[in-house]
Amino acid sequence: MTTSTPSCHAKATSTTTTSVTARPALDAEALWQQDKDHFIHPFTDFSQFHDKGSEMITDSDGIYVADVHGNRFIDGIAGLWCVNVGHGRAEIGRAMADQATRMAYFSTFNNLSNAPAAQLAAKLAELAPSHLNHVFYTCGGSTANDATIRLVHYYFNRLGKPTKKRILSRNNAYHGTTYLAASLTGIASNNWEFDTLDHLVTHVSEANLYRRPDGMSEDAYCDHLVEEFEATIADIGADNIAAFIAEPIMGAGGVLVAPRGYHARMQAACRANGILFIADEVVTGFGRLGHFFASEDVFDTRPDIINIAKGLSSGYAPLGATLISDELYDVLGTPQGKGGVLSTGFTYSGHPVSCAAALMNIEILEREAICANVRDVGPYLEQALQGLAHHETVGDVRGSHFMMCIENVANKATKALFPVDARVGDRVAFEAQKRGLIIRPVGHLNVVSPPLIWTRETVDTAVAILDEALAATTDSLKADGFL
Repeated sequence: MTTSTPSCHAKATSTTTTSVTARPALDAEALWQQDKDHFIHPFTDFSQFHDKGSEMITDSDGIYVADVHGNRFIDGIAGLWCVNVGHGRAEIGRAMADQATRMAYFSTFNNLSNAPAAQLAAKLAELAPSHLNHVFYTCGGSTANDATIRLVHYYFNRLGKPTKKRILSRNNAYHGTTYLAASLTGIASNNWEFDTLDHLVTHVSEANLYRRPDGMSEDAYCDHLVEEFEATIADIGADNIAAFIAEPIMGAGGVLVAPRGYHARMQAACRANGILFIADEVVTGFGRLGHFFASEDVFDTRPDIINIAKGLSSGYAPLGATLISDELYDVLGTPQGKGGVLSTGFTYSGHPVSCAAALMNIEILEREAICANVRDVGPYLEQALQGLAHHETVGDVRGSHFMMCIENVANKATKALFPVDARVGDRVAFEAQKRGLIIRPVGHLNVVSPPLIWTRETVDTAVAILDEALAATTDSLKADGFL
């Protein structure tokens, strides 16, 4: 049985499939071959790619994307956690075009700037927690996390504390794939046969309520995690630790929601030991949990730094940023001495076209009250997905609002996983895509992280497709001897 996502020749069979707006004709076979011959994809599964190539997505509109053959699918992953306002927003396209024809690019190094970068920085300071008033632009989430650690080390060097270098992260955390960000990432398979900077990063346990010790209450589990964290600090020595970085809800590591009170208590432990608290809101920012920023509004924390990307521009242009507290800026913004500069940054820091896209994206989020839509429809999505728990292979349905995950297991009682070669997450995604819905397989998991403009009607359609897909997956697993 084929368990990868459909090849470029597959046809969607959902009744939601309709024709897309007429576009210039594309040569499907040529594109498929060019892609297979020349494009090294992120996270390429070469056991499938050499033979099957990729599905060529060529068009999009609202909550839909379409392949090169004109088959239309509901986007259940918002591109990659990022197309928050939906696809095909003409206002964002016009804003980008207007800026590109006025001034597509100029340097922001030293004493040079541009209008969209300045306007966006001010808008981000307005939206963020009140103490985060300074913005360092990057090109995406990985580079935001990477640049943050460089700035954090510089900060402590400026304070005369050069031993504070170690960063605490978590098992199954995802913070990117640049060299340092990949080291912060705690998903073991992400770093198979890659080198990591182990002398800089220590991982502590993730907060996984589904797989907490048997019989342990949620509150006791939180105590357990905080105690482990404090013991790790004591073992390494607070004088050697610069920061702790954490996603408010873990994304690629399994959409793990921590026990109540966890983040506030971890922040308190950091404060007590002079350790900076960094929130990686690359996924949770800009509405995915119903607020522009989740740290303060949802989790009652005030991080020293918040890193953002993805929903910042809704994926219309590459852009990331590090939001820095006034306290840190007072140190970072002090001249080192005559001729000294803050010698870090990127050619495309504050790129005017990307910043113009982000400004219009934020305008749409505000004008259409999209965060309010998430707060309304999100709980409905949670409840609807919980209704899939009756399936034999569904061990856990978890997440919050528009950030959800199904964990597939071979045995509900023991929570035992399927063998890797069962490719259970791929099977579910394959069956869903055949029926007109794209979801994301991550090993034995399936992630649902849709555009934030889904309605209750869309939820009903998507969950009905998932219901069918899970039933078909169970049948195929039995046929192949995995159940």
